[in-house]
Order: sequence, then structure tokens, then C-alpha cells
Amino acid sequence: MISYLKSWLPSPLSWVFWVTDPVDCFLQGLIGACAVSVLCSLIRIHLFVLCSNNPDKEREKNQLRSQRQFLELFHFFLLSGIFAIVGARVASLVVLEFSLRAVSMLLSQNKGGAGVSTKLFLLCQYSLGCGMTTGLSYLYEGASHRTLCLVIGAGLAGLIMWYTLKLVHHILTMYELHSKQRYCGICIFLLTTWHSIPKLLCNMLKVTFGIADFAAIYLINKDFLSTSEAIRFWTPLTICYTLLVIYMQEEQQQSPTEQMVYQTVFVRMGGLLILTLTVGNWMDVFHIIVSLVGEGWCLFRTGTMLRICHGQPRRDEVSPSYPARGFPESHVDTSQ
Repeated sequence: MISYLKSWLPSPLSWVFWVTDPVDCFLQGLIGACAVSVLCSLIRIHLFVLCSNNPDKEREKNQLRSQRQFLELFHFFLLSGIFAIVGARVASLVVLEFSLRAVSMLLSQNKGGAGVSTKLFLLCQYSLGCGMTTGLSYLYEGASHRTLCLVIGAGLAGLIMWYTLKLVHHILTMYELHSKQRYCGICIFLLTTWHSIPKLLCNMLKVTFGIADFAAIYLINKDFLSTSEAIRFWTPLTICYTLLVIYMQEEQQQSPTEQMVYQTVFVRMGGLLILTLTVGNWMDVFHIIVSLVGEGWCLFRTGTMLRICHGQPRRDEVSPSYPARGFPESHVDTSQ
């Protein structure tokens, strides 16, 4: 039916039915949005406990509490639609670009002996969604029951997201009371292990982006008919990514502000846009514009958490920097 309608449309309007399997693309978008929601929920819990353990962070703690259910629902379905629209080719480019940027950031941090920055998790939101859709496109390519597998995957992802959101609501409303009275097992467990959440997220993202990077290289290369075509694409891509990483590293070292985060989004997407204009097609250009909107919206929705991360010491992920409420201060190392 879709191919029949597409054949009657003029070529400039044929992008309305750009996908051959809209149901599968929508299910992949749902799974990607669920992954982003779980990531943001765990980061919110980590930052809330961090602010609760510091009396000077009362304003930031109240900001983390203020969340509107309607906006969260709108954010989820908007991301689902964006991930469903963005094609596997552009999603693969986004995944590879973030992987290179993340490796560069981690190497620069390890030179100073710092742990994984919580801000890096917020910066990878959109790339994580693209990584999920890219990995699913690769894993289920040619599968006989692809739609059924995606329905099951979307159901499991939705269940995990629902439990995570319930956990966030419980922590935001009851953590301070339960941690003082030692009444709730979840809050007591979180009281002593909250600083290990970044390490857990780091291990999960390593696996996710490891699969996504392999899938991205495969999905990009399968469109080329010869080695010369692949070389003509990968050469400018490598140069573009290298220049982008060098530029962003220098800028962040000189002026690591919140405004710089949004500026790098436009620079990176602008670089990918120029690349697709030279070696891509017009549909890639459209997907790059959609990706710009998606990543900008992800950062805008987590602006409060980004501001809190900018105000935290670089080693706050390795060990708690402030005495945990409910325990004597002598049991906590406050030397940092």
C-alpha cells in the first residue's frame, strides 16, 4: 500500500513515505526513547541524592523535584517519532561521531585521574537512542519475525522504563524521610550505593555503543557497490570527525560553559550537514536537520541536570563528596 501511494507522488513529495516498514521503525523509535528515559531517570536519582547530601544544594534539589508529567509524556513521544524518522544511515553517523568524541573525552579525563563525568551521560542521550535503533536495525535485518521481536522488545523496554519512573518518583518524594528513619530498603540501599550509579551506566553504555558502532559501520558500508565508493565516503568523514573532536576539545577547555554544550551541537550537526551535502543525498540532509532538533530538545529538557553537573567537582562520581544523611559524618571521607 505504501509503495503504491509513493509511486503516485511527485519525487519531491515521496519522502512522506520514506520507510518501507513504518511499524518496525516506530517500534524501534519507542525502544530508543525508552532507553533515553531510563538513562535520564538514573542520572536524576544520582544527582538528587548528591544534592540531598549537600545542604548547599537545596535549590538544585527542588529543581530536580519539579517535573510535569505532561511534558515528560510529550518528550517521550516526540523522541519516539524522531528516532522513527531518522534513517539508519544518519543514525549511524551520529553514533560513530559520539563514540569518537566520548573516547577523546575519557582519555583527556583519565590523564587527570578523574572518573567518568556525569555530564557525558547527559550529552549521549540522543546518540543512545540512535545507537539503539542502529543496533536493532542490524540485529533484526532479514529476520522472519522482525515485527514480533520488536513488539516484545518494546514491551520489555516500556516495562523497565515504567519501573524506573516509579523509582524516581519514590526517591524524589520519600528518600529524605526514609534515609533518616531507615524505613525503606530501597532508600537505605541507595544511601550507601548511589555513587556507583555512574559506573553502572558506563558499563551499560559501553556494551550498547560497542554493538551500535559495529552495526553502524556495517549499515553504512552495505550501501556502497565498490571499495572506491567507500573510500570516497570514509575519507572526508574521518577528516570531518577528527576536526570536530579537536575543535570541541579546545573550546571546552577554554570555556566549559553550559552555552558551549548547545554550541557544539550546532557545530557537529553543521559538519555532518556539509558532509552529507557532498557525499550523501537529500534525504540524509533532512535527517540531519531532524537530528539537530532531537538532540537540541534532549539537552533542553535536561537543562537543570546539566547546570548541576557544571557545578560539581570532577571526582564526584568516584566517591561521595558530602556526608550522607542518616550516617555520622565520621564514617564518610570528606577530604576531597
